[in-house]
Amino acid sequence: MKPKKQQREVRRSRHQSARIALGGIPVAECAILDISKRGAKIVPDGTLVVPPRFELSFVQGDRRACEVIWRRGRMLGIKFTR
Repeated sequence: MKPKKQQREVRRSRHQSARIALGGIPVAECAILDISKRGAKIVPDGTLVVPPRFELSFVQGDRRACEVIWRRGRMLGIKFTR
């Protein structure tokens, strides 16, 4: 029996802002290019070097713990860890 191919989760294109927070303190704005239930593609503003783990604060007040899974220049692929 062949293993099932894991389907890629649907990502919704977004052009919204969020804030990167370290230790609960917002340190930089970022643009969200697309988002799914499990992660997002973001571009941080400015020269902040984003650490491997951080929080993302959304305009609506939601906060998500995140982990960087890939980097391409200033663009980051992140997964939500909770």
